[in-house]
Amino acid sequence: MSTRPWIVDDELWALIEPLLPPWPEKSPGPRPVADRLCLQGILYLLHNDIAWQLLPPELGFGSGQTCWRRLGRWQQAGVFDQLHRVLLAKLNAAGELDWSRACVDGPHPCEKGGTDTGPSPVDRRKTGSKHHLICDGRGTPLKVITTAANVNDVTQTLALVDGIPPTAGRPGRPRRRPDSLLGDKGYDSNPNRLELRKRRILPVISRKGAPDIKGLGKLRYVVEQTLALLHQFKRLAVRWERRTELHDAFVSLACGLICWRRLKKYRS
Repeated sequence: MSTRPWIVDDELWALIEPLLPPWPEKSPGPRPVADRLCLQGILYLLHNDIAWQLLPPELGFGSGQTCWRRLGRWQQAGVFDQLHRVLLAKLNAAGELDWSRACVDGPHPCEKGGTDTGPSPVDRRKTGSKHHLICDGRGTPLKVITTAANVNDVTQTLALVDGIPPTAGRPGRPRRRPDSLLGDKGYDSNPNRLELRKRRILPVISRKGAPDIKGLGKLRYVVEQTLALLHQFKRLAVRWERRTELHDAFVSLACGLICWRRLKKYRS
């Protein structure tokens, strides 16, 4: 990884720029900071857990307030979700997505307050939120949901499955269903198994009070690996945004960056 991972190269910018909403021609005030510079300021904050007002002005990315407003505007326009979907389609076209199975997990409580927070199951004195993740068989993130830290993993199973975006890149209809779903005992639920089968997804989920399914851990390690990659972005390891939509913007952007790294690795 570059020593300055917040710098947007030309290839990535060529994917992002068409997704950005146009700036109003008759917008009052001084000329706005260039979108590419604002994006680099947002990426700088994604990689560093600092307050918006502490964004170093010498970097030339504009003020933290400017980047904060641009982040909200782009999230409202769905830019980061679209970027994630575009990169998933490119990975799918390259044969780099494994639809034979998907894995779910949600073990990491993030501290800080705001909406979608609740008592941490590991420390009741603190409130926090948690990331629930579903990834493909190779660990590519497909969907992340942010909830309060005290929300049980099993309650988000179907929301994660149904939240997988339609992924183009191959002949036929865009795909959004894996062949099977792997989960630990935290996802044990007969109603969920029934609903998964209705969606033509084979549930491979350990049952409480019974031995673990043999070999399941070796297949599920990818979701733990992807969660670790997600939380290498310091702003996601500790939640700073009180507004859930802004936190979700950072999450979607991080998922897109993980996909972008995998696509570049495939091309190299």
